[in-house]
Amino acid sequence: MSTVRNRRWPTLAAVAAVVLCVGRTGVADPGNAATRSISSPIVFVQLPAGQDIERQPPHAGGMLRADYGDGGRIVRLEPDGQLQVLTEGFDSACEFDVSFDAKRILFTGKRGPDDLWNVWEMNADGSEPRQITRDFGNCRSPAYQATLYTIVSTEPWLQIMFVSDAAGTMNEYGSGPATSLYSCKLDGTATRRLTMNLSDDMDPFLMPDGRVLLASWQRMGLGRGPLGRVALFGVNTDGADYALFCGDQGERVKHMPTVTTDGLVVFVEAPSVPWDGAGQLASVTLRRNLYSHRRITDSADRVFHSPSPLSDGDVLVSSRFAAAGSTHGIFRLDPQTGRPGFVFDGPEHHDIYAKVLAPRPQPDGRSSVVNEEYATGKLYCLDAYLTEPGKLRHMKRGMIKSLRVIEGVPEPFAPERVGLSSGRAVSRGIVKKRLLGVVPVEDDGSFHIEVPADTPIQLQTLDADGLALGSCGWIWAKHREPRGCIGCHEDPELTPENRFVDAMGRPGMKLTLPPEKRRFVDFRRDVEPIITKKCASCHVVPGLGARDALGETESDDRAGSRGGVLSANAIRRGEARTSPLIWRILGRNTSRPWDDTHHPGERLPKCPPPGAEQLTGDEKLTLIEWIDLGAPWDRSSDLSDPSEAPTSDSNSDGEK
Repeated sequence: MSTVRNRRWPTLAAVAAVVLCVGRTGVADPGNAATRSISSPIVFVQLPAGQDIERQPPHAGGMLRADYGDGGRIVRLEPDGQLQVLTEGFDSACEFDVSFDAKRILFTGKRGPDDLWNVWEMNADGSEPRQITRDFGNCRSPAYQATLYTIVSTEPWLQIMFVSDAAGTMNEYGSGPATSLYSCKLDGTATRRLTMNLSDDMDPFLMPDGRVLLASWQRMGLGRGPLGRVALFGVNTDGADYALFCGDQGERVKHMPTVTTDGLVVFVEAPSVPWDGAGQLASVTLRRNLYSHRRITDSADRVFHSPSPLSDGDVLVSSRFAAAGSTHGIFRLDPQTGRPGFVFDGPEHHDIYAKVLAPRPQPDGRSSVVNEEYATGKLYCLDAYLTEPGKLRHMKRGMIKSLRVIEGVPEPFAPERVGLSSGRAVSRGIVKKRLLGVVPVEDDGSFHIEVPADTPIQLQTLDADGLALGSCGWIWAKHREPRGCIGCHEDPELTPENRFVDAMGRPGMKLTLPPEKRRFVDFRRDVEPIITKKCASCHVVPGLGARDALGETESDDRAGSRGGVLSANAIRRGEARTSPLIWRILGRNTSRPWDDTHHPGERLPKCPPPGAEQLTGDEKLTLIEWIDLGAPWDRSSDLSDPSEAPTSDSNSDGEK
């Protein structure tokens, strides 16, 4: 896997003066603006330059681009340089897609400045705009889907997809409403939510095989610090089989994906993004998407935005200087060499989301087993011992005893709560977790469960003490979907052994309790009574409450001086097995060989000490579950939790 390094774009620097000159001419007199090496019309968004949003920081610590688009318009540029505004009559228009026959354009627009963003369709000349979505939150990034076939329909149909905040929940960071992928028919009916991620999904693109490629913000334990990463995922057009497509290789944020006619997935990546989400270009191949990462550009001077395919394998891409105040122009670029060619630039606008207006093959249709008359879906694993190569040599048969299934419960969105997760709470997010149940794992490593459909869940494999050995990110099963995996974070190109696993010889174990019977574990209700009864005799400080005396306090110096059993050094949120509190309770270091805290054979004094009233098995398990679920203070007010306990990233090993 080669990597292009230190590319300074000499040809681009050489045309910088020409770009500005031609751009100014194009704005003053559109008839004089000329494309280069593009034989078909192109359509793109013009966003007014110099807006306040350009000076604002990106959302969520650089994980998400700002909510730009206000004042934007969609324009069509002919090969002879004629420029036409297609969205006259709209206050704002932004992301769009071109139909397969190039006769229509699907776009997101607002008639008035105070309107929500809705999806519209118009003819390719801008005539006959028709509204598709109504009263469904802010709908962005629309795209055409291919034919959908279902068991219960009398005939297949075409539909569209878009991103919306219609679920009305806060993302895990607390920076704004979570966005999910939705679909509907071309008349706006049969709206269906496709993804259940608890943070933001964005930038859907329809791949040649009919699956959807999208960018997904993953917050949970991904080795990238408390903010996680934005990775590329694939999902069926009915929301089934959501799976990692391109993850850890390259930078932390990957978004704006497209697929070239040569089978390259080209996308924008950055360690953190500026207001517009611009970064460098990188690629993977469709054939080996998880092992073929290659950097296309590596410029200190320029950043890139919104690539889209051309028929010869090149891409159209927007680019601007990295320095503040620069505007995007449009270029064509060879993904193999990174060599650019200038197309158009208007310095009074950011010219972004450029697409060629030409017919293209319609991707394969997809069939679906999703049936919303069913309330559940199924998850199965062939062998949980098949895990990532780095851990495989440490994962011994017999180590995994059971599976803990956790439901994620998001916060309802409230504008007044945006930003309250900064500081301490940002390290763990604001999603509450409750237990759907614990089921045994078969000796051969297989399990088979039935879970509520369209419910974000996390799976944790457990050892004999109930300690989580590994966790996944948020996954879900659609209505009636049988979703399976070979192992837990196994090599995705692995072929499973040809054998019938034990768990599939019987029906899936039902974890389908109604929501009111699903169990939370929090400090105030579950943990504090145990601490008060069993630990206070050794750790209590006169005049202080049980929680304060044990180190759960806003004052680091007081907690540190007392060495409370729940001080910042005693627990690692989401990872009970590496938490010294659990070591004391069990009398040994429970870390595993893949942990940085592993010390084989280390014995520790037990708490409570001999002679004191001991913890029962259920009480120990409660403390373990509490930490593995993130050590929440109070399920009703997680954002006010003053605990300083750190979040560990080593427990989770990625996601399916």
